[in-house]
Formats: sequence, C-alpha cells, structure tokens
Amino acid sequence: MPVPPPEPILVAAVSARMLAELATAAGHRVVAADRFGDLDLRRTCPTVVAAEGGLAALVDAARGLDAPSVVYGAGFENHPRLVGRLAEGRVLLGNPPETLARVRDPAALGAALRGAGHRFPRTYPAAEAAERADRSRRWLRKPLRGGAGRGVREWRGGRLGGDVVVQERVGGLACSAAAVGDGRSAALLGVSEQLIGVRAFGARGYRWCGNVVPPRLDAGERAALGTQARDVCACLAEAFGLRGLFGVDLVWDGARAWTVEVNPRPCGSLEAIEAAHGMSVFAAHLDGCAGRLPAVAPAARAAGKAILYAAHDVVTGETRAWPRAVRDVPHPGERIARTQPVCTLTAVASTPGDAVARLEEDAARMRAELRRPEVPAHA
Repeated sequence: MPVPPPEPILVAAVSARMLAELATAAGHRVVAADRFGDLDLRRTCPTVVAAEGGLAALVDAARGLDAPSVVYGAGFENHPRLVGRLAEGRVLLGNPPETLARVRDPAALGAALRGAGHRFPRTYPAAEAAERADRSRRWLRKPLRGGAGRGVREWRGGRLGGDVVVQERVGGLACSAAAVGDGRSAALLGVSEQLIGVRAFGARGYRWCGNVVPPRLDAGERAALGTQARDVCACLAEAFGLRGLFGVDLVWDGARAWTVEVNPRPCGSLEAIEAAHGMSVFAAHLDGCAGRLPAVAPAARAAGKAILYAAHDVVTGETRAWPRAVRDVPHPGERIARTQPVCTLTAVASTPGDAVARLEEDAARMRAELRRPEVPAHA
C-alpha cells in the first residue's frame, strides 16, 4: 500500500525562502507565505502566497493555505497577536505569543540575565532615558519592534518619540548565537559573526547584512565566546520556556559576551550554521518543539551569507540564470528601490575570512548586472 505524502508545514515570514529550503532539505513538504514570492521560493514550494502589505496582510493571505502546522520566521517576533492569528486551527511549531511578549521585553530580559550573572547593557525606556542615561557613556536609540538594525542609531540626548529604548553601546564584535530550546534548557547550534553596515553589501550604520561562521576570532576567544553563549542560551530557555530555534544577538568585548537582544524564532544565520556544521537545523527545531535537545556536530568548515542591498534604484535582468549560490532571487525585470534587499549571497570556504572575501567578490559581480531604471525622455 503506498505511503501517503506527509502533510505540509506552513512557513510564514517577511522572507520565507531560507526556512522553506531548510525544511525541504529535512524532508518536509512546505507551503509558504511571505512578502516577496521570489523565484527560488517558488521553485522550492508548490504553493506560495505573496502579500505586499504588512504582516497582517500576510496572515490573512495564509489563512487559506491547507497546512495543519506552522513555523514563523523574521518579523513575527514583534507581533504576538498576529502569531496567535496565524496559529488558529494549526499546531504552532515555535514559541507562543505570551513567550514572545515576555522575552522581547527589555526589562524582563535584563532581569533574567543579570539575575543569573550574565551581562546585559544598561537599557532604559524612552520616558526615563533623559534622566537616567549617563551622558559620558555612548548610547544607541533602538526601536522596540525593530529588526535587522533598522532604526538603530547613536543617541546623544534630546527628545525621544515613538516606541523606543535607549541602550548603552558596548564596544566589540557583533555576534549571534543560534540555539534550540526544549522549554527547560538549550543546545547551542553555533555562533556566527554578524556582518553589520558593510558597504560592499550596500549596508550602512547598524544595518544587518549577513553572518559568517565561525567568527573571525582566534581559537581561544572563539572557545570562550562559545562557552558563554551556551550558558546564556540555556539561561534564557529556562527563564522564558523557549522552544525550538531561537537567536541571541551578542557583543563580544574580547573577554565577555553581552546579550543585546533575543529573537525567539529561527534566526538569519541558520543556513550558514547548517552549511558549516553539516546538520539539519530544521530537524533540530522540531526536536526542540517536541521537548528534545538535539546532538550538535562541530563546525567542519566556514560558511557565510550576505544580504545585497540596492545602492540606488535598480532593475533586475534575466535573474533565472543567476548562480545557485545566489538566493532570494527576484523576478526578471523587477524594480527594486534604493536600500531595499536585492538578493542573498552564500559562500562556503576553509576560513571565515575567505568566506567573507568570496561574498564581497560575488556582491561586486552582482552589482555589475543591475541597471538603473530608464528615465522617460520627457522627465
């Protein structure tokens, strides 16, 4: 008697391609909902819905997809109510809305970390910053519902509007820990160096533009960072009941790891982690959601990914012929506005430095293929 195909898993995110690829590589059928509907996502999934509006529109578009379970990705960590709507009538493979609300609260996060002896920078809500922030120190203004470094900038005093916090700026290397929790503890899958504001990829300021595994540190510092990251992730999983994949943004000051933010959902470094460690991170996610911690393999090679942002308004050419190492492939003739993501570049190499160099070379080649939109003659 033939075995029926497994029931599909809904993957929903601002960009669903990475999670869809990871799930498919682990042997799962996937239907997807995101904002872009890129070519490679459509090659991976038999069913894709693309909603150009905000996450609420994406949730509405996903309601008609036939999938008994759902995994959410980037963007949803800031919107617990939308996660609740997305999961209506489905098994939620990830952290529930109430967990998101708690772990994304800087006060609750700081209390949990400091109470366990870990480091968290001084962080104040907008209403308290002017009075409590020591102006002899350096500070960052960060949106409470931000992501990928958008809206983060230096703060030197003055009025603060909107839903923001002020956080002390810690000097050091920006890193990210990828872990999987079982609701009680966590297994560290790997630590990456975050690529922040790299001009070769069209990023400025504090904007995230990728990751490289392992970080470009000497062996002693990598080991110390890994040990501290493992302890932080286990602490957070216990304090907040985290299940499945999650990410922790860290700054390594040369001796100590400072936690600056937690992303309680699959994080952007995962495809580089999987390529470097040779393990299925999606299988690890399902293990964690079921209350099991997976075995973790050490990294066997270096890997990296980079988001290429448009330096000016561009129009893509024949993207269907772009190399396999290019992901999140836009449609031919697509218009992409300045500062918006064009595609994702990936690389595997023997060292993290070589991986970054390869990403930068590929970025230069991709830019040469992009052209500016034609200006009408009467303009």
